Amino acid sequence: MEYRTFNKTGEKISLFGFGTMRMPVHEDGSLNHEESVRMIRHAIDNGCNYVDTAYMYHKGESEVAVGEALKGPYRDKVFLADKMPVWLAKDEEQMKKIFFEQLGRLKTDHIDFYLVHNITVPIWARAKRFNLMDFLLKQQKEGRIKHIGFSFHDEVDFFCQVLEEFPWDFCQIQFNYMDTHFQAGLKGLMKAASINIPVIVMEPLKGGKLADKVPTGIMKKFEESEVKRTPASWALRWVANFPEVLTILNGVHSFNQLEENLATLSDARENALTEEEKNLITDVANKYRKMEVYPCTGCKYCLPCTVKLDIPTIIDLYNQYHLYEKSEKIQADYNQWFGEKRRASMCTACGQCEEQCPQHLPIIEIMKKASEVFDK
Repeated sequence: MEYRTFNKTGEKISLFGFGTMRMPVHEDGSLNHEESVRMIRHAIDNGCNYVDTAYMYHKGESEVAVGEALKGPYRDKVFLADKMPVWLAKDEEQMKKIFFEQLGRLKTDHIDFYLVHNITVPIWARAKRFNLMDFLLKQQKEGRIKHIGFSFHDEVDFFCQVLEEFPWDFCQIQFNYMDTHFQAGLKGLMKAASINIPVIVMEPLKGGKLADKVPTGIMKKFEESEVKRTPASWALRWVANFPEVLTILNGVHSFNQLEENLATLSDARENALTEEEKNLITDVANKYRKMEVYPCTGCKYCLPCTVKLDIPTIIDLYNQYHLYEKSEKIQADYNQWFGEKRRASMCTACGQCEEQCPQHLPIIEIMKKASEVFDK
């Protein structure tokens, strides 16, 4: 496994970080605890020492599974990361209750890397109103938190502002070859590095979009290269090429995906891509940008919907409809998965989903367009 140095302590962090937002599930959508625990432990046994979870991942079951996986000797082998979803707290006391509930779920007395989750303008304002940073500093002083950071989903200028407002130990941004100018992006990465704040990368595959069901035209680009790699490997190596990146979080939902990620990030080095390889990725990104309609990552922050729509899947199908040249198979999938009461046309335009979307997508507009396409 490739390791990089956490500048505050000199500790070595594995380049592959195990993200637990998209772990394996049963047919009914519930988390497959047994397989999740097996995968986490397999990753640790093969060199991964950074495991990331969050309060609402898999409806709270992610933290429980991580706690189970880290029983016994595994806890001391990893840096455990978790996050404070301040938007879910109605007041300061409930915010504190969430933190101690997390420690209970994780079956641990401390969290190594603790983040203010999903910072946007309103969430950062809420964190200040609830005196979150004072609370986190208190927990750090008492040993329940080792390092304090934040994850970010807003505009880059605001990112630079947040960097200056607290003595952060690290930060976490969305970064992949499609998102160089989205949210914090490349400018944010370089800004953080310039003031010695380590950067953890999430969504290196853009929620799997850069690896799953890759369009024929994109695959042709990759196949033209003398170097043969899977789309996932290309995307991960592109992120790993940046020396400013401390670790790369990728959510894997199958053992095969885990094995590929481990293999890729075991020998990915900084500044290792050739000019020809970097140009290939640039060409692929440009081709994708001409095809993609809405950059949803499938994070599910928009859920639950007030009328129980599966918003991420509807957006995914709408994107696929355009990526795959209006294939009838996409319409068939939509018809199969969504009954009369779960179609895009049932959207009431309440706007709750748009308030929670880290990508700031116009979901109401998308539901209307999806309805025009699929609900004929």
